[in-house]
Amino acid sequence: MKIFKFGGASVNSVDKIKSMADIVDLYAADNLVIIVSAMGKTTNALEKVAESFYNNRLEESIGLFNTIKQQHITTAKYLLVTKFTVCLEQLNQFFTEVEWLLHDKPVRQYDYYYDQIVSIGELMSTCIVSHYLNERKIANEWLDVRDLLRTDNNFRDAGIDWQITTEKVLQSVQKKDHIIYITQGFIGSTDENESTTLGREGSDYTAAIFANILDAESLTIWKDVEGVMNADPKTYKDAQLISELSFNEVIEMAYYGAQVIHPKTIKPLQNKGISLNVKCFLDSSLPGTVIQAKAVKELPPIIVYKEHQAIIHLFSKDFSFVGEEPMATLYKLLSNLKLKPNLIQIGAINVQLCLDDKPDRLEALAFSANELFDVSIEKGLTLLTVRHYSTDLFEELTKGKQIVLQQMTSETVQALIK
Repeated sequence: MKIFKFGGASVNSVDKIKSMADIVDLYAADNLVIIVSAMGKTTNALEKVAESFYNNRLEESIGLFNTIKQQHITTAKYLLVTKFTVCLEQLNQFFTEVEWLLHDKPVRQYDYYYDQIVSIGELMSTCIVSHYLNERKIANEWLDVRDLLRTDNNFRDAGIDWQITTEKVLQSVQKKDHIIYITQGFIGSTDENESTTLGREGSDYTAAIFANILDAESLTIWKDVEGVMNADPKTYKDAQLISELSFNEVIEMAYYGAQVIHPKTIKPLQNKGISLNVKCFLDSSLPGTVIQAKAVKELPPIIVYKEHQAIIHLFSKDFSFVGEEPMATLYKLLSNLKLKPNLIQIGAINVQLCLDDKPDRLEALAFSANELFDVSIEKGLTLLTVRHYSTDLFEELTKGKQIVLQQMTSETVQALIK
């Protein structure tokens, strides 16, 4: 069995959906589970619906949702002939889920309504894709992932109940040749059948969950890029494709801010030794990148720029050493504010923290830390990370830049730069 995941960019137009179907047709002889995201920009549009509804702008929210409805109906019209009527019937069921909600007034927390509204995006896209594949004689079975992925009620970042989810997936997905299942990424449901979403990179994570439970041969994530690059081509002109990576290397890249695969997606694959392929849906003949357990000996330098950084300078008020007690207090403040240092450097009487520039949280941290330290904040910085670096390359990348803070190991060098 193989798992395919198609992101929103691969289903954001009639032509892209047709191209996706061409790829699926190439692998139709295999046993496939296909995870599909909402069509490009749909999630953002649905977020605006949720915001308008929650702020009691009910007519506005209904109008915004009607626009989304018509966009999906129009896409279905252009794609479907014989299957349009049955597709529209199914779409109307999803429309009704949201419209029923929008004709009431919000009485629960925003995150609850966010999940009930935004989750419809994946249901609509997979509905259209499934019917289009059937019209192309690529037989498939559509599954509502909310019937399979059981979660807690931590809306917008729900946790998976692995035991119940495993039971439901194994009951619903049969390991037979020439069978294709279409289902959704990013969403699940509670034991009370309330829709939930899985947080950042939730669609990739969904695909990894299915791969783990079904002991899949592989997971392929289809993107609009050639594969995993050693740098963003927009910021580094000599960026190159990396043909092979280890799970550990990808986790390191993600930690430093590379827009690759989220660590929570890697873990279910790593636990079962299931390889992950990143391939280009614009040209399926390209080799892409293979990510697996074994270490790769020779890798090019991996360059990551993380913008919108701030540094907080903390100085001991009485010139005493920065010891265990003030550091324990500082870490507790960071935890309470859900702030993760991207770089931390401790001196005898000072601490320097590099953090994402989240103004409200930084101000709260500075206010609370002021009881122990003299505090100053510097913003407008960029964190450069280079793994497998050479001195010459690092000097080239930082030439003409002011380095505010620097740390170096044998494997990785980081510099906070102006």
